[in-house]
This record gives sequence, structure tokens and C-alpha cells, in this order.
Amino acid sequence: MFLNIDKMTYLPNMRNTMPAKAPASPPVVADQLAALGARIRAQRKALRVSATALAEAAGMSRVSVHRIEQGEPSVTMGAYLNVLAALGMTFSAAAVADEPSENVADDKPGWLPARVRLADYPVLRQLAWQVSGVDELTPREALGIYERNWRHVDEAALLPPERNLIDDLRLALGGGDWSVAGDV
Repeated sequence: MFLNIDKMTYLPNMRNTMPAKAPASPPVVADQLAALGARIRAQRKALRVSATALAEAAGMSRVSVHRIEQGEPSVTMGAYLNVLAALGMTFSAAAVADEPSENVADDKPGWLPARVRLADYPVLRQLAWQVSGVDELTPREALGIYERNWRHVDEAALLPPERNLIDDLRLALGGGDWSVAGDV
């Protein structure tokens, strides 16, 4: 049986079966997607999660996770958000004028780092003495260490960045009955 191309009677509607190609992106968008993909991959690696396990948790194929980690623009926003949620990450958008310069610290109220570096917070480093071989914690782990060991904290020794971190952890993750002096 031969296919008659002129009549197209034997071909399904190909327009509905093929994924749309992503529109051409300016270099700044391509760079942002690449950076987002790299951050997603770094978080997956830091959590020691395989691409296959992440794909299952996000409800997609391993190939889609790989494409997201490469920052491909043709992957849907929903797929990116599913991967972020599966990794415990969030996504936010800001107007270009609102974005901080690289020289400004991220100390805005409610801002949480993806990983809390123990070297940046001396009181947390002292409280986390039992956590060996770890340089960074997730925000939830850091909050848990503060909560469990708050009775050992000299509140006067808290530097403003650490005080802000504690407040932001409590705000974002819901802290308990303990409090920072003056509830800064």
C-alpha cells in the first residue's frame, strides 16, 4: 500500500502530536535557564538523589530531568516547578530592577538560602558539633538544630546575619515557642 501524499488520508494530524519548538531566546534568557538548570543539578547532587529517583518524584522521565538540568527552554514551566518542588526548592520571579547586585548580601526578610553554610553562622556551627563531615545544612535541618539546642545559645553572641537567619527560618518553616532576644 502506498501513501498518497496529496490526499494525506493515512497520516494523523501531526500538528497535535509533535511538541512545539521553543521560541528563539535572547542570550540572557538562555544564561538564566542554564543557571537554573545548574542549580537544580547541584541541589540534586547535594541531596545525593539520582536523576531517576528525582524523575519519579517529579512525575516525569529521566530524560526530562536531564533536559531541565541542561536549561533547555522547550521544557514546560510546570516540569521545572515539579522538579523544584521534588527537591524542596522554590522559585520566585522578580522584576529586573528588583534583583540585587552580586555585591549585595541576600539578607532580605524571608529569604532563605538553599543550603546553610555552617562557616557563615558561628552559633549554628557550635550547636551542630555532632554533625561531622558536613559543611552545609538544609534550612529545615538548621532550624531543627536551633530549636533542639536553643537553651545552649548565648543570645548576646548572635551576630545580626545569624539573628536574621533564625528569624527567616522561623518565618518560612514555622518555628516553635523559643525566640530570639527581642524577637528581631
